[in-house]
Amino acid sequence: MSTDAVPSGPAKRALFGQPFAWLVLAIVLAMVPFAGWLAQSGWPWTRIHPAVNAMLNGSAAVFLVAGGLAIRKRKLELHRQCMLGAFTASTVFLLSYLARFATTGAHRYPGTGGDKTFYLVLLGTHTVLAAVALPLILRALWLALQDRRAQHRRIVRYAYPIWLYVSVTGVAVYVMLYHVGPSLS
Repeated sequence: MSTDAVPSGPAKRALFGQPFAWLVLAIVLAMVPFAGWLAQSGWPWTRIHPAVNAMLNGSAAVFLVAGGLAIRKRKLELHRQCMLGAFTASTVFLLSYLARFATTGAHRYPGTGGDKTFYLVLLGTHTVLAAVALPLILRALWLALQDRRAQHRRIVRYAYPIWLYVSVTGVAVYVMLYHVGPSLS
C-alpha cells in the first residue's frame, strides 16, 4: 500500500481547492481594475479614500452573502471563513472611515429635491443600523468562537440582515454622495 495517498478534507486541500480562496480571489480581481483606475484618475486621496471604503463595504457584503449561503448548505468551515472575512472587511472599513472622518469631516450631499430626501433617509437608516449592528456583530462573533451555537443562532437572526443592509447601503451612500448628487447638481 502506498503512503503517497492524496490527503482529503478541507484542511488538507490545496489553497485554490477551497471555495473561500476562490471568493477572495474573485473579490481581489474585481477590485484591481477599479483600484488601478482610481490610482490613475488624478483624484486627490480625499476623493479616492471614500471609494476604497465603498470597496471594503462591498467586500463585506459579498462575504456576508457567501457566508449566509454556506450556512444554509451546512458548510460550517466555509461559513466561518466568510464571516471572518466579512468581519475583517468591516473592521478595516470602520477604521478607514474614522480616519477619513477625522481628516476631512462630514460631507454634505450636493443635490436637492427628491434625491436629497432619498439620500438622507438612506444615510439615516444606514447610520442608525450601523450603530445597532456593531454590538450585535461582536456578540455573534464571540458566541460563535465560544461554540455556543444556539445563542449564536438567536442573535444572528437580527445581526445578519442588519449587517448586510449596512454593508450594501454603505456602497449606496457612497454612490449617492460622490456620483449621483454631483451629477444632478
